[in-house]
Amino acid sequence: MRLTCTTIALACLALAYPALAQDLQRASPESVGLSSAGLERATAALQAHIDAGDVAGVVAAVARDGKLVYFEALGQRDLQTRGPMPQDALFRLYSMTRSITSTAAMILWEEGKFQLDDPIATYLPQFADQRVFVDAGAPDMSQTRARRGDITVRHLLTHTSGIGSRSSPIYRAERVRLRSITLPQMVDNAARVPLFEDPGTRFRYGISTTMLGRLIEIWSGMPLEQFLDERVFEPLGLRDTVFWADRDRADRLATVYRRDNASGALNPHAIEEIPFTEQPTLIEGGVGLLSSTMDFLRFSQMFLNKGELGGTRVLRPETVEMMTRNHIPDSVLPLGTRGYMAGSGWGLGFNVVLDSSAYTFPVGEGEYWWDGSAGTRFSIDPEHGIITVIMAQVSPSRGGGFREEFKQLVYDAITGGGR
Repeated sequence: MRLTCTTIALACLALAYPALAQDLQRASPESVGLSSAGLERATAALQAHIDAGDVAGVVAAVARDGKLVYFEALGQRDLQTRGPMPQDALFRLYSMTRSITSTAAMILWEEGKFQLDDPIATYLPQFADQRVFVDAGAPDMSQTRARRGDITVRHLLTHTSGIGSRSSPIYRAERVRLRSITLPQMVDNAARVPLFEDPGTRFRYGISTTMLGRLIEIWSGMPLEQFLDERVFEPLGLRDTVFWADRDRADRLATVYRRDNASGALNPHAIEEIPFTEQPTLIEGGVGLLSSTMDFLRFSQMFLNKGELGGTRVLRPETVEMMTRNHIPDSVLPLGTRGYMAGSGWGLGFNVVLDSSAYTFPVGEGEYWWDGSAGTRFSIDPEHGIITVIMAQVSPSRGGGFREEFKQLVYDAITGGGR
């Protein structure tokens, strides 16, 4: 009986995550206006995606009004060993790392270490004379022009800096981003290659947040990983949010799979040359973290609580409000021409819903969220008081739409009570 599996999973949390019981009270779905039967349909849909070979396994959680009402681990962590997916599996966050790094930066902003509109060349002088490609569609290192305007910290937070994506052909050719180089070396590489456009003129999702990670080191006077440990992970009890899976964690790291188009089989897929079971030289605030579903649920609950979790305040309420509203000017919108990006803005570390009609899955008024390129996603919905976190490891990340269907079925389970 599927409901029994959910009940057992929730009961095990007191042992696996003892602090969680204090911060997120376990509750029945009905007590917060959700249907157990509806959530069971969400579980069945996830299992169907596993059975169809869309993903190997998944861990998903739902909280409403600060109460944990759904927690499921399904499928397998590794198909070769046939190891089941554990509740505390570790997943490559990729782009979801950016929300955590942005949070760290805003802690320092609250302390007056910088202003949002400071030019980053104030702290990283190698960006002072950076030029711009004449043709962003066909970037040529010999065809550049002078830059108009300075890159600011706000531009890094909102991906309007003109800095490109780690996967762009020119960045690959120039070896801008390698996990075998140091963060200062990557920053120097990014400053050496021209911008794709002038700062503040276009949304271009890319390595801006990794540059922000270097600024955190300069502002705080400590390595990025140390600052995150002391000011974000330890205060929130994020015990499994790390830059690499050491020997004690390696057997919980989920394998990334890619589906073979001909056979339909899921095959292991190595996205990185240096695997996440080895300590990387590059500590990357843009895409470098591993985490568990429960850790990210706690991080998300802190935001829904306006900066506090379990009596520990990480951010001021007004800072959370500022981070989770749109900062993209009308002149740069829309962020995309179709799909949810056409209905999205960007805050200081989050995608922000501006037009829910552009979405093919349900979102609330004022919802903010993001996902990762290996199959993870989180959403924080203040209107309905709901947090959803779902994690798998598949590349490309669509996985047959398992994340969208899960969100739809969770919202279909809302019964109208509990608020």
